[in-house]
Amino acid sequence: MKISAIVNTLNEESNIADCLESLNWVDEIVVVDMESDDKTKDIAYRYTKHVYNHKRVGYVEPARNFALSKTTGDWILVLDADERVPHPLAAKLIEIAEANQTNFVRIPRQNIIFNKWIEHSRWWPDHNIRFFKRGRVEWQNEIHSIPVTHGEGLTLDPKKELSITHFHYTSIDQYLTRLHRYTDIQSKALIEQGYKLDWPDLVTKPIAEFLSRFFAGQGYLDGLHGLALATLQAFSEFIVYLKVWQVQGFKTHAGQQFMDQFESLTNAKRKEFSFWMITTHLEHTQGWFKRLLLKIRRKLLFVN
Repeated sequence: MKISAIVNTLNEESNIADCLESLNWVDEIVVVDMESDDKTKDIAYRYTKHVYNHKRVGYVEPARNFALSKTTGDWILVLDADERVPHPLAAKLIEIAEANQTNFVRIPRQNIIFNKWIEHSRWWPDHNIRFFKRGRVEWQNEIHSIPVTHGEGLTLDPKKELSITHFHYTSIDQYLTRLHRYTDIQSKALIEQGYKLDWPDLVTKPIAEFLSRFFAGQGYLDGLHGLALATLQAFSEFIVYLKVWQVQGFKTHAGQQFMDQFESLTNAKRKEFSFWMITTHLEHTQGWFKRLLLKIRRKLLFVN
């Protein structure tokens, strides 16, 4: 039983050494670099001779399939340069491979964002398919696409010691730099699918993203980090649809009809925001009378 690990890189000289150090338990490391301008490849060669080149495509999925083609292991682990495999997880994956009773493994991922482990906000447990038998998993070429799997899989319990450590966004500047790249790709994908801008999406999509992360995903329990991330993710959605509007010629929407529709949208979203605020208070309120008052307030929101 042989285990291979693949790592795709682009200007990761500050991360790649620690990443590859955490893979000292695998039998083979394959690094596929996308035209780095720094010392990433030089550092990678200190850990493996299997270093290959791939054209810079802006996101990892196409290069990931290329990396898979260069492996020789029976089992394959996929890791990003800003990720690490702790010792308990490594031991667990070796155990799974030796038992040979599943085809792929969904591994939880501990996202460290702005110097904090984000335990809510839809960032945890963030299960990803990253360990699998050869030929049982392949990636589609779309950004952030879910890999295609074959056979039955296993999902690891959401425990910190059994999760990949992901040093995600380390600064606001880094987030905004990636946002520009990702929103370019996402807006182009929408256009290629035949989407024509429906301007209310500029209101409803970002707000839905915020509510989903901050309230439904309990981002408020992450405090200021949760608020910041929910807002940034909402802003990212807003930019995607603005870029569609740009490509489609900045079509004008104005007049009383526009204002009437905008007012209707904002009123509906204000009620939705209030609904989530009250619901959140309900989750943390003791006493039947206080809870009854909150439920009445929530019900009255949607009474015309």
